[in-house]
Amino acid sequence: MSTLANPIPRTTATGARNSGKRHYGTHIFLTVMAIMWLIPLGWSLFTALRPKADTDKYGYFSLGGTFNFDNFITAWTQGGFSKYLLNSVIITVPSVLLTLFFASMMAFAVSRVSWKFNVTLLIMFTAGNLLPPQVLAAPLFEMFKHVTLPYSFSDSGNLLNTYISVIAVDTAFQIGFCTFVLSNYMKALSSDLTEAALVDGAGIWRQYWNIILPLCRPALAALGTLEVIFIYNDFFWPLLFIQSGNRLPITTAINNLQGEFLSNYNLLAAGATITVIPTLIIYLVLQRQFVAGLTLGSSKG
Repeated sequence: MSTLANPIPRTTATGARNSGKRHYGTHIFLTVMAIMWLIPLGWSLFTALRPKADTDKYGYFSLGGTFNFDNFITAWTQGGFSKYLLNSVIITVPSVLLTLFFASMMAFAVSRVSWKFNVTLLIMFTAGNLLPPQVLAAPLFEMFKHVTLPYSFSDSGNLLNTYISVIAVDTAFQIGFCTFVLSNYMKALSSDLTEAALVDGAGIWRQYWNIILPLCRPALAALGTLEVIFIYNDFFWPLLFIQSGNRLPITTAINNLQGEFLSNYNLLAAGATITVIPTLIIYLVLQRQFVAGLTLGSSKG
């Protein structure tokens, strides 16, 4: 019995050592990548905490001088970040909510309902992600310019220079990605759920709203975090459709910190750091749901 049992622990120990070596290499790789990603953020924060006079005196690659938050205070007041941050909230929150709502409805239709065009629609929504959004900039601009609206609703008389134009475009271009992710997740849910609900007399809307959607909360939280980052950081569409400076989002507020003949890079670094803070807070608040959403389907049982 002992001769038969001895090889088993030896094999297990060898497998454990090999597994440890694989994890050791993975940890090294992830550590290096994390450091590479954190260096620009750390350098930006380091530059933002130094007065420009000290940087000019000692140089950027030095530790001399004082460190304070004067650049952050100046950037907040000079750049008008409070006003632009409110504009970003007005654009980002409706865009994310509409994107998740419409994408979840479409994902339910193509994954939980058997009909003729479900696969075709899913392919069309997925293929839409392959089209660069900037290709449609000129057609969308012309289309919004010719959509007439009452001046009581839009001071331009059309969809240009309104939040609605940016919200509509952000929602339209993000629905395809969210539909693809949510449809894959909904397909993994047991079909017994909707079948039992159908036997009990539940209609399509009730199956979607009361049964499937609550089970998609981790996936919705992960997608919501990503969409907040994508839409909040969007610079192109607001700059294209909005002409009034007081309606632009916070990503454009950094332009107010640019000098006419000389740029204060310490001030610009402080402004860039301020724009990162809201997305960082969103990620920290939804971190558990975000990680859970990313690891869904990684294991069975």
